[in-house]
Amino acid sequence: MTAAVPASTAAAGTAGNGGTGPVGGESRVPVVHVADMVKQFGEVTAVTGLNLDLYSNEFVSVVGASGCGKSTLLSVIAGLESATSGTVEINGEPVHGPGRDRGVVFQQATLLPWLTVSENVMFALRGEEGMSRSEKKATVERHLELVGLEGFGDKFPNQLSGGMQQRAALARSLSYRPKVLLMDEPFGALDALTRRSMQALLTRIWEEHKLTVMLITHDIEEAVFTADRVVIMSARPGTVKREVRVDLPRPRDPSVIMTPEFRDLYADIMGEFQ
Repeated sequence: MTAAVPASTAAAGTAGNGGTGPVGGESRVPVVHVADMVKQFGEVTAVTGLNLDLYSNEFVSVVGASGCGKSTLLSVIAGLESATSGTVEINGEPVHGPGRDRGVVFQQATLLPWLTVSENVMFALRGEEGMSRSEKKATVERHLELVGLEGFGDKFPNQLSGGMQQRAALARSLSYRPKVLLMDEPFGALDALTRRSMQALLTRIWEEHKLTVMLITHDIEEAVFTADRVVIMSARPGTVKREVRVDLPRPRDPSVIMTPEFRDLYADIMGEFQ
């Protein structure tokens, strides 16, 4: 087993060799920079000595056993929690709290139940003071169409299926054009067919509207299908154990899951947990 190279080296890597750094191996300034991060909850150390860089337009999936600190890492990057020590930066600026440069999608859609789907997306635009009401309305309509919810804007969350609610949550998080999209098990509560559909939707949106994505998942198949790079975390206290480059061609169709190259990557990552 090969230990991960610190991401700050921006070393080129190939699938299965623990390489890290931006896709293609070129040296760049990271959008998200995490260095020597430690997070403690009382006497419990959730994360220790964690180093991770995310680069512009890169899709990174993070996998690990329950309790390894994956969601803690996301919460700190999102500004919902503060690191106990270490460095956490977005575009070179320290993270001191939530910001509109980051969008967050959780396992539950967290839509406001008293607002319609359109009003939920509009609510996310309330801080866009330079946009007129008509521009905001057009933005809402454009993002609902992006996630396949055109015609559902006047529905309330309880009138939608779980998958449709997550589509609405995704539209809301993308509507104000964050630089980084952080996703914490967003499809974990969905049935297998809906989950596969949402994975395909997410990768299509990412491919068409480039941004930096970090996806937390327990599903290794999902991690490989979506990502440029899979980050494997150790058991608690969590740290980056290894990184695996996913060199599968894009755009990816669900049929790629049946290819030998995909199954080899899956087996390689699964082997870290056996």
